[in-house]
Amino acid sequence: MITLYDHPLSPYAQKVKIALREKGLAYETAMPGGLGAGGAAGEFVEASPRAEVPALVDGDVRVFDSTIILEYLDDAYPDPAMRPANAADRARVRMLEEVMDTHFEAINWGLSEIRWFRRAEGAQADVLFAAAKTQTEGFFAWLEKQLGDREWFNGAAFGWGDLSVVPYLNGSVGQGHPPAEGSKLAAWLARANARPSVAACVADIAQLNAGASMPNVAELVEQGLFKREYRDHRLEWMIKSGGIDVVLKGLERDNIRFAPAFG
Repeated sequence: MITLYDHPLSPYAQKVKIALREKGLAYETAMPGGLGAGGAAGEFVEASPRAEVPALVDGDVRVFDSTIILEYLDDAYPDPAMRPANAADRARVRMLEEVMDTHFEAINWGLSEIRWFRRAEGAQADVLFAAAKTQTEGFFAWLEKQLGDREWFNGAAFGWGDLSVVPYLNGSVGQGHPPAEGSKLAAWLARANARPSVAACVADIAQLNAGASMPNVAELVEQGLFKREYRDHRLEWMIKSGGIDVVLKGLERDNIRFAPAFG
């Protein structure tokens, strides 16, 4: 049985769950403890030394990083393939994934820092909200061009290109930034969300939200009990969008963190 270390809110983990479901592979999920405070340990860190989800365990095989996991799944379980058939299209959807993973993700993450974790308020929050809105709309225009007249980003069939986009666009919808009504991108998102593999990810999030009452995470951050990871692209987003004071304050109060040391 495949084990996937997961958090339902992670778009990176959602990518892998969509691929597993599209391939019809049986798997179980495990949500590692200690992620919020940077105190993850045990078998999870053995599988993911960066202490990030997702991480996949398949027998003796341990793989971390969503892109590498997707490559492993297509190599180990090639039917149906998530990658397009020809080299040019494979490069095209991998570039699409790279943009979503390392640029687009940071926008929704940054909005969560403001809304849920209250890293910024008042005028500074307004500046960050405005930057996020402008950036999201720019990416939507770019994605519309990438989609073109295709039914799917991947080509004729749903695949790698689509699972690399849909978690992030659903995140934007949750942040109040949906694609424009009547646009090709909005129509694509509706088609993607109608797929059982994607709908199951949305259901995972709903189940998480319907569970035990959520703690006041902003207070936990203030107390240094919850430390969000400022990965490179997230740090860049916060600084370039007007939140350098957020970073400096987080460093001073020791309530942000970076990747752990290996070894």
